[in-house]
Amino acid sequence: MSVSRSQDRPLPTAGLKAHTKARYPANPQADVKPKAHPEPTDRYQSIHQGFGWKVPKRFNMAHACCGQWAAQATSARRVAIREHVAGAGLGQSWTFKQLQTAANRLSGVLQRQGVKRGDRVAIVLPQRYETAVAYIAVLQMGAVAMPLSMLFGPEALSFRINDSQAKVAVCDESTVQALLQARSDCPGLQTLMGMGPAGPLSDLDFAQAMATESVSFKPVNTLAEDPAVLIYTSGTTGNPKGALIPHRALIGNLTGFVCSQNWFGFDPFKADRPSKAVFWSPADWAWTGGLMDALLPSLYFGRPIVAFNGRFSPEVAFEILHSHGVTHTFLFPTALKAMMKAVPDAKSRYRLKLQAIMSAGEAVGDAVFAYCQEQMGVTVNEMFGQTEINYVVGNCARLWPAKPGSMGKGYPGHRVAVIDEAGQLCPAGTPGEVAVNRLDVHDHPDPVFFLGYWNNDKSTTAKYTGDWCRTGDMAVADEDGYLWYQGRTDDMFKAAGYRIGPGEIENCLVKHPAVANAAVVPKPDKDRGALVKAYVVLSPDALAQRANAASSAEFEDAVRQALQAHVRGLLAPYEYPKEIEFIEQLPMTTTGKVQRRVLRLQEEARARGEVDSSS
Repeated sequence: MSVSRSQDRPLPTAGLKAHTKARYPANPQADVKPKAHPEPTDRYQSIHQGFGWKVPKRFNMAHACCGQWAAQATSARRVAIREHVAGAGLGQSWTFKQLQTAANRLSGVLQRQGVKRGDRVAIVLPQRYETAVAYIAVLQMGAVAMPLSMLFGPEALSFRINDSQAKVAVCDESTVQALLQARSDCPGLQTLMGMGPAGPLSDLDFAQAMATESVSFKPVNTLAEDPAVLIYTSGTTGNPKGALIPHRALIGNLTGFVCSQNWFGFDPFKADRPSKAVFWSPADWAWTGGLMDALLPSLYFGRPIVAFNGRFSPEVAFEILHSHGVTHTFLFPTALKAMMKAVPDAKSRYRLKLQAIMSAGEAVGDAVFAYCQEQMGVTVNEMFGQTEINYVVGNCARLWPAKPGSMGKGYPGHRVAVIDEAGQLCPAGTPGEVAVNRLDVHDHPDPVFFLGYWNNDKSTTAKYTGDWCRTGDMAVADEDGYLWYQGRTDDMFKAAGYRIGPGEIENCLVKHPAVANAAVVPKPDKDRGALVKAYVVLSPDALAQRANAASSAEFEDAVRQALQAHVRGLLAPYEYPKEIEFIEQLPMTTTGKVQRRVLRLQEEARARGEVDSSS
């Protein structure tokens, strides 16, 4: 079924129209001022069925995100990157013209170092202007950008550099020491380029090398299918796998980005007028969430993104949102929980201009969902994706109702389902694995898919069941087609015969004022197989009360009993945590996800007597 042209209008984004074809229903109440949290007319089916991909044969991320804007006199002067200085607000800003000029210089530098089309270049940098320069420079060369987290130690760096056979690594003062330690194990790494204080410690000083290069560079005319980015996934077992992402994958991300950001500065119902959108996310630009969900799509639409090279805290997050007039953001559930606990009265303390919040990585939960509506003025659009097939499921509160805690539905252009082990669709209410089909609802190829795992055909093949690409994440689809996250396939467990999904219990715990964050794992038990155990991080108020209590042990016992009663009163009897351990902080990935596996392995080691139960 398709939607008639007379009732629809094109997607209201100048950039996206060049690479997709889509029609969206007109709004019969276009001139009516929306309420604070209006219940949208559900336009999901007509949008999903009316959308079709149109991927050009030749496409380059760098040109789409910077080159096209720098080439036009009016857009060349637009701000691309805005620096945030903690405690001071807006720092330096750089235009698209400045970004392109710097990228041209860096492309020339890399070319002199022998980097050719298809070669891998490691980018080991935090959020800063030069990081954006590095991506544009590498991508326009037809080389492959390999982002590496500034939190990686020497061993993690050397594995990825050797596995990818990267020729050059770009770093700054925050990452140079780890790279210097790793370098002795990386014989193929020819050049280490350092910026700022890292320059004298490296083979090549970034500023000095750039100063002598030409401001002109002829970009490589890449195919949409050509590799662009190599991102290593953490995985749960074995060595990390390098997911090779093609240039076309950015196009595949765009429907999810536009929908989850409530049209990102465009009003689809008011003559396609753009607003002054400003994007910010604490997500590291070295990861899919920061690179493909924040930096590149913001630049693709010619909008500025805030770069903050500093440690996340709830107070700093609100400072950035307030001082930069941020309109659109991507905040992990962990960050939103911390902000809710630290600043419960955000509405009275800050003047926010938020139009959309996207969140992903874990379930947000209804407590945080309500907080964002009441205190931050927007409905959170939860999203789901992974490095290999990113931005495929989610919500768009503007166009279809959001259900608190739901992952949402497949975004336009993506055919998503819950499947069983045999690859058959699961009926509503039955848990299964989230999977994405290679073909959209019109049987056309979905451009979001990765090319495969780097030098690992076996893992690439194992990722698929027929045309379904498995995510390794469990969910339940309801009667309306919304997906409800159950956890990673290896996070699910059975206790006393009941199948337990940790997310629901964790969400329940976080609703209690004494809890800042929580993780639920199985504790081995010889009689019942496993017990439900919760690791709990106390909220600031609870920590203050414990510090003033006559006995911290008695205080913790009281909180423990209160939390057990709290869960028992809201969930099924078998779901309440039989044991609760208080912990200063949960083990987290660099992308903000709780590492339940670390806690699970700790419990197994304790059960074997290998680790002291008090450690």
